[in-house]
Amino acid sequence: MERLPYYQLLHILSLIVLTAHTFMAFANPAPENRKRTMMITGIAALLMFISGFGMLAVQKIPFATGWVIVKLVCWLGLASLAGVAYRRTELRGTLSVIALALIATAVLMVYFRPF
Repeated sequence: MERLPYYQLLHILSLIVLTAHTFMAFANPAPENRKRTMMITGIAALLMFISGFGMLAVQKIPFATGWVIVKLVCWLGLASLAGVAYRRTELRGTLSVIALALIATAVLMVYFRPF
């Protein structure tokens, strides 16, 4: 039984949840929303990480490949932005541009990976 489609589905769904809640933190960084948003983004980031490495294992792609490292940096940056939005509310505009750039870079790496 091929596991790749399950990893892909989990990866995309967790990306959508992580992105949505990150931008929700940018839009409304109220302290009463912080705990719930941080829990959801943390779980989504963890699921995204696990499913990403699951896909690498199924496809037997080495970790040291350049595009994998770029995607890992994008994931780490996106996973941290919701927390930064609550600490530095004055940077919300800049953080949203950074989030869009990280997402665009990660998606482009899917199409420009060396195979």
